[in-house]
Amino acid sequence: MNAKQFVKNHRDDWKQLERLMAELSKRKPDINGAGINQFYKHYQKAANHLSYAQTYFPQEDVTLYLNGLVSKAHNLLYKDQISSVKQMRHFFSTTFIGLLSEQWKFVLAACVLFTLGGLGSFFSVVNDPLNLYSIIPADIAQNVDPDQLGSHDGKVLSSMMSASIMTNNIQVAILAFAGGITFGLLTVYVLIYNGILIGALFALFWHSNKTYEFWAYIVPHGMIELTAIFIAGGAGLLMGYKLFVPGSLPRRIHLKIQAKRSVQLLLGTVPLFVIAGLIEGFITPAAISLEAKYFTAFATVIGLIFYIVIGKMRIEKHRSSSKTHHSYSG
Repeated sequence: MNAKQFVKNHRDDWKQLERLMAELSKRKPDINGAGINQFYKHYQKAANHLSYAQTYFPQEDVTLYLNGLVSKAHNLLYKDQISSVKQMRHFFSTTFIGLLSEQWKFVLAACVLFTLGGLGSFFSVVNDPLNLYSIIPADIAQNVDPDQLGSHDGKVLSSMMSASIMTNNIQVAILAFAGGITFGLLTVYVLIYNGILIGALFALFWHSNKTYEFWAYIVPHGMIELTAIFIAGGAGLLMGYKLFVPGSLPRRIHLKIQAKRSVQLLLGTVPLFVIAGLIEGFITPAAISLEAKYFTAFATVIGLIFYIVIGKMRIEKHRSSSKTHHSYSG
């Protein structure tokens, strides 16, 4: 049996479970004991279908769909045992990391697009500094003077530049995600264009032999901000890709699944932007050595790595316990 035949044979059961879930979540009065029993019966069926799909169709969209369906049904059954705080903690510690691990190729693609834009503008401005003014917005170009970096005025300048870049990056992340609805075309444009802005600024400081100073004022908060942008951009690319490539499920359901996953990826970047904002406000403009700023950047990278590694360990532990539970309950 192939994936399409599998979907055709069991689609009605899944739709019935979705209907019962909707009614239970709204606490409709017509859901009695028999209705709950029916819900549990369809939940068990879907759980068995998920086990089958994970074995024979691990890379198919139907497996993602069933995983989400069974998870929702399980949470609905035991929702009184799960507090909102626990749900939030579980999302950031497990769910988000799981999505990130699954969709890392799209995040990497976002990084590559941004880098290509940056390299292009960097070499353009290096070859002809006047190209800067046709690339960088006037309000940024007029307020950036590499020779002032490191002085008292330069610290104010760097703070203004960092704040401007941070505000821009948050807008970029949201726009890059939303661009997925345009089949990812707007996402591609946003990522490349903002890479162009960073590359052009880098070239400006390169000409003034201020490369070391430039990155010292960018990377402390920039490492986390750029990571968040790449994740948001990856979410937009994922949604755009799935619009181009329909799976075995109906397009409506298929798009609903991928849109939800993309939204979850975007939500997962919120703490990253908060942390980046704190660093931008207290570390970037602080009167500390450039080496201390680079150390901050290094610490944020190590923190991100630990966050992902620990999250993946929790996921593996959860999967192991789930397999044990299913083996005993089956």
